[in-house]
Amino acid sequence: MGEQVHNRLAMVRAERKVSRQALAEAVGAHYQTIGYIERGQYNPSLDLALRVAEFFDLPVEALFSLRPFRPLTDEVYGRKK
Repeated sequence: MGEQVHNRLAMVRAERKVSRQALAEAVGAHYQTIGYIERGQYNPSLDLALRVAEFFDLPVEALFSLRPFRPLTDEVYGRKK
């Protein structure tokens, strides 16, 4: 499978109140694929990652990363790495 792609997809979906099914339909994927991506069981293609980012109107690096994301509380409250 190669290197794991970390993501914040579940968090962003919940924040925006978007179901897996609705996201999947909007980006042309199966809803189970969205679940696999969220659980880290499947890395999205570049095309799919870009479509998801466009759907949420976010830069792709806000949703996907090759390194684990820092906890949001660290980012919001400014804790150093």
